[in-house]
Amino acid sequence: MSRAEGIIVFKDVSYEYDATRPVLRGANFVVRRGAKLTLMGQNGAGKSTIFALITGTLRPEAGAINLEPRTSIAISRQIIPRDELPLTVRDFFLRSFSEKKYDIDPRIDEVLEIVNLAPAEKMRDAFKERIIGSFSGGQQARLLLAQALIQNPDVLLLDEPTNNLDHAGIAHLTDFIKEYRKTVLVISHDAEFLNAFTDGVLYLNVQNRQVEQYTGTYHDVVADIAARVEKERRQNAQLEKEIQANKDKVNYFSNKGGKMRLVAKRMRDEIEEAEENKVDVRREDKTIRPFTIEPHADIPLEVVRLTSVQVIRDHTPKEAEVNLVLKRGMHLQIVGPNGIGKTTLLEKLASGHAKGEHIAPGVTIGYYRQDFSNLDFDLTVSEALMQSMSRKIEEEMRSIAAGFLLFGDVMKNKVGNLSEGQKALLAFCKLSMERPGLLILDEPTNHVNFRHIPVIAKALYDYKGAMILVSHVPEFVAQIRIDDTLDLAKLTPKKK
Repeated sequence: MSRAEGIIVFKDVSYEYDATRPVLRGANFVVRRGAKLTLMGQNGAGKSTIFALITGTLRPEAGAINLEPRTSIAISRQIIPRDELPLTVRDFFLRSFSEKKYDIDPRIDEVLEIVNLAPAEKMRDAFKERIIGSFSGGQQARLLLAQALIQNPDVLLLDEPTNNLDHAGIAHLTDFIKEYRKTVLVISHDAEFLNAFTDGVLYLNVQNRQVEQYTGTYHDVVADIAARVEKERRQNAQLEKEIQANKDKVNYFSNKGGKMRLVAKRMRDEIEEAEENKVDVRREDKTIRPFTIEPHADIPLEVVRLTSVQVIRDHTPKEAEVNLVLKRGMHLQIVGPNGIGKTTLLEKLASGHAKGEHIAPGVTIGYYRQDFSNLDFDLTVSEALMQSMSRKIEEEMRSIAAGFLLFGDVMKNKVGNLSEGQKALLAFCKLSMERPGLLILDEPTNHVNFRHIPVIAKALYDYKGAMILVSHVPEFVAQIRIDDTLDLAKLTPKKK
């Protein structure tokens, strides 16, 4: 294959999960060597599936996927599988290579610098012996990224790489991608991040299951697609007017008899042709409907009292005193750098096992976990939602679910088979049904299409119960009413 043809070529590729869930139908596209492309499409369209087809994890049912000979590919996954959580850092990176690497330690040191996770020099050896599961969500996101980068691949596939990264982490990643001289394909909902380096877009059109190829910055391409959709809608509207006018004439001529009936027959043929000429207007990423999260009745005035929390300093958990009361209607944000213990605190609060906390009796907790591990992956979407309904009325459940773009065949899918974006919408749908008095949210914008974020922010702004939020997205937090902030980095650990 010549370099002019591209480093990756999809030729008439078809793939489907089953007969009711097609992803690609005869798709064609070319990725040139050195390109930096965004893979775009609505939640659940099959973007991660295309990555799996490129890596060879999945095989196409028809067509061919051609790679330049000796092309190396690495993918930065969205989450660390549970079976890898017990690995040490060193073993986690060694898994990236098919053969033993005797220089793995200096490679790890170098790549940890790139993702802004490098420990102090004296801590390097101990860091490599740490268990992956002991790291925070943000730190695990950096490790996933580093695991792909350490391979220095010809093609780097990044699947939602900014999830859980703070501003410093996103800035490091952006600079790295800009300077990377090889091919990069990215799935992300962070528009500003994408616009910083994208020179083209592969758009997965769920209407015809084709991949459309665009050249230009991310913002330019999004505007181009929106303009095309509007043009298609205007063309269809004009055709509809002409078709209706001709139908009216047909009815008139049909009643006249004689030659007029022949005119009517000819016009019917013209109407059929006009119907065929209507453009299939693509279903652009739809936005979820506005929703509310109503708290249950009889929430006490004082919902949560914190007297001490656990913070991580020098990789060691330490107790720190606080004096914080979260009252009904208050919204609290917990802040601090990756790895200081934010997610651990939320987990303990949600489970009721935090040492220095008291949650008022009778308060129902709604917990949005960033890894969705509190969802039952073995249930269907329909079964999972019905669990959250106080009144088990299927028609009502389906109506609410449709507002979160959960309908049709999606309702029959197992929760574990949903895309991460669909799991996020499922989690919010369940919260809207459960009427929590205390809402605990850990990075609730991860995996969420940017079109949905203002709707979610409005629901949280209006929430009348007590809320505890962790988020690294200041633009999102700015849209939510925050009454108090707990900065774990400013707390002083107790002296033993």
